[in-house]
Amino acid sequence: MMRVYLDHNATTPLCSAAREAMIKAMDLCGNPSSVHAEGRAAKAIVEKARSQVSTAFGADGADLVFTSGSTEGAALAMAGRDLMGSEIEHDAVRAWAVNGLPVNEQGLVTVSDPARSVLQLANSETGVIQSLPQGIAVTDATQAFGKLPVAFNWCGAEMALVSAHKLGGPKGIGALVMRRGTDLPAQIKGGGQEMGRRSGTENVIGIAGFGAAAQSAAKDLADGVWERVAELRNILEKALATTTVQTIFVGKEQQRLPNTLCFATPGWKGGTQVMQMDLAGFAISAGSACSSGKVRASGVLRAMGYDEATAESAIRVSLGPLTTETDVLRFADAWLAKEKKHRARAA
Repeated sequence: MMRVYLDHNATTPLCSAAREAMIKAMDLCGNPSSVHAEGRAAKAIVEKARSQVSTAFGADGADLVFTSGSTEGAALAMAGRDLMGSEIEHDAVRAWAVNGLPVNEQGLVTVSDPARSVLQLANSETGVIQSLPQGIAVTDATQAFGKLPVAFNWCGAEMALVSAHKLGGPKGIGALVMRRGTDLPAQIKGGGQEMGRRSGTENVIGIAGFGAAAQSAAKDLADGVWERVAELRNILEKALATTTVQTIFVGKEQQRLPNTLCFATPGWKGGTQVMQMDLAGFAISAGSACSSGKVRASGVLRAMGYDEATAESAIRVSLGPLTTETDVLRFADAWLAKEKKHRARAA
């Protein structure tokens, strides 16, 4: 059975450019903080990647601090700041934010005080894209970076979170991007690496992969790859919507990530659907990767006003640059066959 991977919002396959950059970096033994030739070679890889990520994210002139991922970036950006957030933020952000920003039934958040608030650029479960107000303190750009034409320098945020494994890079490496001169106390103290904001010897191999992946993702975006992905998402949505009448397509009327489709069939638990589709050869999810292993209704859908039965029946299908029309139509056929059996059992 040939498996089809449709869970790109959880993590993406490593792209060839990132793999090649990481293999080359493995051959270097120097510490980036050392002043000898080997150390300078390692430092050059780190700085090249910093430039690649900054350019791809439209952040030239900003400070970019490498972290272990967006979870660490959220802690670094938000600890001790009492920023307001909404219930649709990722758990890594909600861990530091004070709930209070209202969410409407379309998944859009209202921000009254941008300088004291955090707001994601795009939701990992529904794909719904937010309109960032100027001066927002922190934005989680993890899902948007590489899929949307967004530039840090004009998005209006003071700081932004990004992560490599959402755009073809390796897991365990990300970055916090901030306006130059932003006063930010370090959470990890030690040798003063990363401009004194995040001590510890840099993950040179992961950083090299991040830089190459960001550069590759920027090229894909410019070449219209994600426009093609959006067409496939729409083909899948239409194939499902014309056959089933019970299913609710979340955020359908809003701007969404080009690859994301979230839908719910009340009475048919999302976790059950994920297992059934896994056995049929398709990798999907029932929410964000950090929470999909827990048996609970989607907090994002509950915040949008959906009832418990609908929220616990939601699944997410997220496509990638290499997804084909055959892949999505095969998935549609397999899912609709399972949905038909579910309706027969429920009758």
